[in-house]
Amino acid sequence: MTRTDSQTLHASCVAVDGKGLLILGPSGSGKSALAIRLLALGALLVADDRTHLTAIDGRITARCPAPGLVGLIEARGIGLLAAPGIDSAEIALVIDLSQPETERLPPFRKATLLGCDLALVLRPQNDHFPDALMLYLRHGRQA
Repeated sequence: MTRTDSQTLHASCVAVDGKGLLILGPSGSGKSALAIRLLALGALLVADDRTHLTAIDGRITARCPAPGLVGLIEARGIGLLAAPGIDSAEIALVIDLSQPETERLPPFRKATLLGCDLALVLRPQNDHFPDALMLYLRHGRQA
């Protein structure tokens, strides 16, 4: 039997090689700013600021909840920018910008959304964060 759940979150989402990165955090935490940096590194925009999630059989797919916002991202102080996009992506990784990472080599963490467990990273305190996320999505993480 197929089980389907869905919800819309205050989150941004980009995709790298078809793998979605869901960016969580409160207003002003840098969700769009991180997404813009990842777009500049070759990611594709799924949704900015609001992301609709659908869970089917243990897999979560993200998409933009409003057709008029597809391919648009807010750059504070500049305005809405057109960005290369993709209609949807299966979430492979979640980043929570509201929680700082205190470990140099953190343990594997998970986030549970719509009853599905997803890999989770917290906000590290370094400048290479967007680059490291690109590598994570393209090539994975070692134990």
